[in-house]
Amino acid sequence: MSNVPSADPSTQRRLGRRLIQLYAGLALYGASMALLVEAGLGLAPWIVLDEGLAELTGLTIGVTVILVGAVVLLLWIPLRQRPGLGTVSNVLVVGLAMDATLAAVPDARTLAVRVPLVAGGILLNGVATGLYIAARFGPGPRDGLMTGLHQRTGRSIRLIRTAIEVAVVATGFALGGTVGVGTVLYALSIGPLSQLFLRVFAVPTASGSTVVATGPSERAILPR
Repeated sequence: MSNVPSADPSTQRRLGRRLIQLYAGLALYGASMALLVEAGLGLAPWIVLDEGLAELTGLTIGVTVILVGAVVLLLWIPLRQRPGLGTVSNVLVVGLAMDATLAAVPDARTLAVRVPLVAGGILLNGVATGLYIAARFGPGPRDGLMTGLHQRTGRSIRLIRTAIEVAVVATGFALGGTVGVGTVLYALSIGPLSQLFLRVFAVPTASGSTVVATGPSERAILPR
């Protein structure tokens, strides 16, 4: 008989749940961003930039999301940040899910349709953020950029986050990205929604406890 111990079934179940949460969360994140794009009433800060770059280059917005994510990930190198599975997956899955959703959802022309799309997109984004962050496979590229700058400069997370968001929104708007009431609603609501769903989707640890938003990257979520 082999003396190699078998893997703990409970550990395998937790890993399986975490992987499902990670990829479901990232796919739903992309879908939620696509709903905001379809609504046309304002986007999350980083998606304003992505849409502006898509307008400039003629690429799909999903492809620009992937390319911008890859460039941001390269900025981790001088900041000495370490990507995880969730980091790399974020770069690819969100953009692909956005393009797939945009291809499947019909154009929203009336305000009676566009307003619910904004509300649904923001709520779905909170759910998606809770899912993939609680899976604990590493922060997204933009989250890591923010926390890396915080660690290297000593500046507060709040200041770093604000500076980044203002810069990407201004640049995206100048390139033709959509800024509007949806941008404001997203900024006001995504923090509380994310914190709520981080607790809802917290994965139990080996000791039976759950891990929720306690680290710096989770406390200062910058989904996009």
